[in-house]
Amino acid sequence: MPAQTPAVPASEGLPAGTAGSAGAGAGALGVPAPGRPPLPRRRPRLVVAAPLRLEAWAAARSGLPAGTILVRTGMGPEHASRSTRIIREARADAVALVGLGGGLGPGVKPGDVVVADEVRTADGSVSARCLSAPLLAGELRRAGLTVHVGPVVSVPRLAVGTARTELAATGAIAVDMESAQVAPGANGVPLAIIRVVVDTAEQPLGRLDLARRGIAGLRTMMTFGPVLERWAAAVGPRQVLLAEPRAFCAGVERAIEVVERALELHGAPVYVRKQIVHNSHVVADLASRGAVFVEELDEVPPGATVVFSAHGVAPAVWDQAGDRNLSVIDATCPLVEKVHAEARRFTARGDTVLLIGHAGHEEVDGTLGEAPGKIKLVESPADVAHLEVDDPQRVTYLMQTTLAVDEAEEVVDALRDRFPAVIGPGSADICYATSNRQNAIRRVAVEADVVLVVGSQNSANSRRLVDVTEREGVPAYLVGDVGEVEMNWLAGADTVGISAGASAPPTLVDELTRALSGLGHTTVGVRSVGAETISFHLPKELRRSVR
Repeated sequence: MPAQTPAVPASEGLPAGTAGSAGAGAGALGVPAPGRPPLPRRRPRLVVAAPLRLEAWAAARSGLPAGTILVRTGMGPEHASRSTRIIREARADAVALVGLGGGLGPGVKPGDVVVADEVRTADGSVSARCLSAPLLAGELRRAGLTVHVGPVVSVPRLAVGTARTELAATGAIAVDMESAQVAPGANGVPLAIIRVVVDTAEQPLGRLDLARRGIAGLRTMMTFGPVLERWAAAVGPRQVLLAEPRAFCAGVERAIEVVERALELHGAPVYVRKQIVHNSHVVADLASRGAVFVEELDEVPPGATVVFSAHGVAPAVWDQAGDRNLSVIDATCPLVEKVHAEARRFTARGDTVLLIGHAGHEEVDGTLGEAPGKIKLVESPADVAHLEVDDPQRVTYLMQTTLAVDEAEEVVDALRDRFPAVIGPGSADICYATSNRQNAIRRVAVEADVVLVVGSQNSANSRRLVDVTEREGVPAYLVGDVGEVEMNWLAGADTVGISAGASAPPTLVDELTRALSGLGHTTVGVRSVGAETISFHLPKELRRSVR
């Protein structure tokens, strides 16, 4: 096919998968004639660059969106530098460089995919940052690929032997010869660098491997098109609204500090019954420092130190710990302990206690265990009609601390209709942090096109934030981290709301906000219902200073 810009013979500009002129007529979209409704927004113009003819061939057959401009840069920094003019003249909304490359980082193997979050030159200078890399990496992983995110370094010639080792020592995880030179052609629009690893220092290319790994790499490249289409569709200016408060609450911070302090005082291992809080990132971090998470106490060696999680435990678990001569540190949230105390008090005076909550949640299991057989679980208004109590005049309700406030009130209304004499706790059981995060996310939902809630799937308070948002008529998604965000959710979303459950680290929100800023100009605002100043003391077992 003829080059669009013959003045640069090392590069070819051609429409990928189409014989027409890329992006023809696109400028007319979004400009309606007088008296007519607005037209759909213009499809973002994507430019995909690839160094070699075979790489460009694979890219062209990867399922790129119609209208994509495909540019063959040529191999090496000199040819790649010339291609930047072609890329600039394409007036792209997003630029991606795809191709084969060499692996540097630990764990990077031939066949893996590297997505650059930073592009460096051989002297260590940063040529470009690719802030949306975690979003792209998540999409590629969902496509079944093994993906690494990190710096890519561009060098003037093939790096082999000790040169590879020296480059790896800089922290780069892949090496090529074009990315640093192509990056300026993006001219400030979102940039993606994706390389398929064909060799590493441990597994260099030999004559027999060259064809096999090269073909395998090209086949992997031929899966990139749909991912790049979703990425390009998500680019554009947007507003990010952060709900305040969000992320860690005082009870979670206390529970994490309990495990950290226990490790300092007793050394590893320190055993923790269940997840200390419901967040996989927190658990993984503490496990890396010596915490051992177990499901039940029979997994803990007799006489060892064990921490009870923030969700609380039933008295039977305390008895088991005593039987095994375990040294117990109780990290139960004080607000959960309040519900336990209420359960003991109300059942002791002869009331039937109705616990509003979700079956199987650790907090609910612990509260039910305070008086087995005397506390009944109520999950929904429909459950109320089937309740049987000994004395309708002596009925009390309690609540799981992480419920959605409005849904819990619906159950309370049903209880009052069925048992007019029912009474509740002297103060609210749903904790301040749960209520504050739900109120804050309502403020965000009023303005947002879509809301992302950061939290683990087993986090009840995080799931309730999604429920609350959806009840406001706004689509919401629960994500463990930025890598779980699907870019289809972002297409056409001019305003994205973000919150995080009380068990989610605030750093995960920072990472998500940073990745969204890599999709185009982003303004960040905050919608606050007030700052939280509550803190809780550590358990008495840990109050002595660490030596």
